Parts: sequence; C-alpha cells; structure tokens
Amino acid sequence: MFISVPATSANLGPGFDTLGLAVDLRNEITITPSKFLSLSTHGEGDDNPKIKKNSLFLSIFNENYKRLTGRDDNFRFEFHNRIPISRGLGSSSAVIVAALSAAYTAAGKRYNKREILNQALRYEHHPDNITPAVMGGFNVACVEGDRVYSKKRRMPDYLKAVVVVPNRTISTARSRTVLPKMYRKEETVYSLSRSSYMTALFMSESWDLLRIASKDKLHQARRMKMMPELFDVQKLALKHGALMSTLSGSGSTFFNLAYEKDANKIAQALQARFPQFRVFILSLDNNGVITKS
Repeated sequence: MFISVPATSANLGPGFDTLGLAVDLRNEITITPSKFLSLSTHGEGDDNPKIKKNSLFLSIFNENYKRLTGRDDNFRFEFHNRIPISRGLGSSSAVIVAALSAAYTAAGKRYNKREILNQALRYEHHPDNITPAVMGGFNVACVEGDRVYSKKRRMPDYLKAVVVVPNRTISTARSRTVLPKMYRKEETVYSLSRSSYMTALFMSESWDLLRIASKDKLHQARRMKMMPELFDVQKLALKHGALMSTLSGSGSTFFNLAYEKDANKIAQALQARFPQFRVFILSLDNNGVITKS
C-alpha cells in the first residue's frame, strides 16, 4: 500500500483557521503486511528520535484500523518525509491524514475523502490544514458540530508557490500565546472583509488583487515579531512580483504565490538575501491525499 499527502499552507493572511491550499511537496508512506511491527524513516526528521518513532501516526493508524476491522495486525511502514517539520507547512496534519487514509486502505474499506476529513477533525480541531491535505487545491472551510464543511477550487498550472523555510521554528502553541484574548471591532472587520474578498478572488481567479486581500490584522504581524526578519522576507517577495506573501500557518515558513514567469526571480532574490533559509519553487497540488493498494 502507498499513501502520499501534500504539504499545506494555512490562513493565507486573513483567513485565520479557515483558508488553506495544498502544495506539491509530499510525504510518502509504503505499508506492507508483516509478522512484526517495523518502521524506517527517511528525509525530514530522520535524525530526530522522537520523529523516527512516528508515534502520532502509529497511534491514529492502530486506533482506526482496529475500529474498522476489529483486529490488531502488524505492518512494516517506510516513511519518506519531505515536508519540513514544525515550520507551518502542515506536517502534523499530513501525519493525521496519512494515518487515517492508511488505516482505511489497509482495512480494505472503500476510500471516502469526506469521511477521512471528518475523522481528521478529531485529532486536529482547525480545518485550515487538514482540508487541503485531504482534498487538494484551495479550500475555504468551517466546522459545524463534528463535521467540516468546505468548498474547493482547483489551482491553475501557471501559478507557483515560492516557499521560504527559515532555519528556526515557531511552535503553534507558543505563537498562539502572543495573540490577544480580545480583538477590536476594527481589526476583526478588517480581516473578515479581506478573508471574504480573498475567497472571491480565488474562486474567480482574479489573482492581481490578492495583494490587497491578503492583508491581516488578527495574527500575522504579531507572530512575525517572534522572527523579525520575516518582515523583510515579505517585503522582498512583494517587491519582486509576488501576488501575495503570507505567513504559512503559524510560521516560520513564508508562502508566496506568483505567476510561473516570476517565480525564479522571486526565489533568487530571497535566497540571495537569506542564504541561511531554504527556498523552494513548488507547483500547487490539486489532488490531496493519494492512496494505492
């Protein structure tokens, strides 16, 4: 069995906990029946003992495989990780979605993405990363009860993501502590209006107005102050033609959307200015999680 899950960029500026899209940087897992449990990890996290244990994946997989089959069977898992860990590219959501998809596939159950998404909500209570990880493309999502309601828009090939991955992390838990418990009405309306406008722009492919729509007053600047050079990343990306430049999730990665013809120029400028950071040019992903058996 083969499972592949894309990286995701959430929030996209003003769409706090609601907007996200998938990029073509994938974690892949090969699963085979075995007499004994065994696993191996390659790529991101292969030098981290905690990551190598894949405890979150195994916990979710085992719980759901037993729920679906009533059995405790052993498998060999081989992980090929490409999504940077704790950098705001949805690595935790990728693990959750991969584990659920693997459990359904190993159990021989018919694959249903909406069911996978709603099950993922049990482990990740915000839909902004899990939704594009499952569905691919750009997604606007909300939660009602124990269900995710979402709408997807496929992304065109002529757009690219220029992703800047700093050499330091910003933990999601810590980054939420810098956010206020209450917001002024003006801040809330400012970001709500731009989140709504951004959704309309993505759905109508009106890319040239994204620079206005991607502004935010709820979380982005407060989190970026934890790593001040991110303000320069954003300024430089926009200067060289990025359509939008936003903190990816809670950071520290920065997501830049660009026309394909501008992607190299933006990436080269960012890499020259920040040689200690990693810069990727990535296609946008429309497939979401993929399973083969």
